[in-house]
Amino acid sequence: MQFLSDLVHNPMIVAPAAGWVTAQFLKVLIYRLLNGTFRADRVFGSGGMPSSHSATVCALATAAGIEYGAQGPAFALALFFAFIVMYDAVGVRRETGEQAKLLNEMMEQFNNMSELFSDREQLKEFVGHSPLQVLVGALLGIVIAFVVCSLMR
Repeated sequence: MQFLSDLVHNPMIVAPAAGWVTAQFLKVLIYRLLNGTFRADRVFGSGGMPSSHSATVCALATAAGIEYGAQGPAFALALFFAFIVMYDAVGVRRETGEQAKLLNEMMEQFNNMSELFSDREQLKEFVGHSPLQVLVGALLGIVIAFVVCSLMR
């Protein structure tokens, strides 16, 4: 039981978890406001505004910095982990989403001409993030980490 208590009282676990949950909730809400529909895949899905990946890793890095200082190895590891995740979200993962959009359009056109692609599922287009989505997610994670760390002291 002590282990569970330690987990919920560890700001380096609570802050990233709160960052992820908050970003996912906002992602669903923003999608609903912009498109007028609720999509269940937005609850746990990747891509969209704000980036939950960025919110999570920035909350982790910020909490590590607050708890252990900028000189500590935990902050250094979390900071570079955050850079790698955010770079990947804007780069490789975003390009994957753009390719999925193009392939889905091609499959739809081919489907109209033949039954060859009629049984294929569409590829997921919400994969990566725009730079703005990553920035907003990062700022959200940083703010949440400050809030969580101040409440847990």
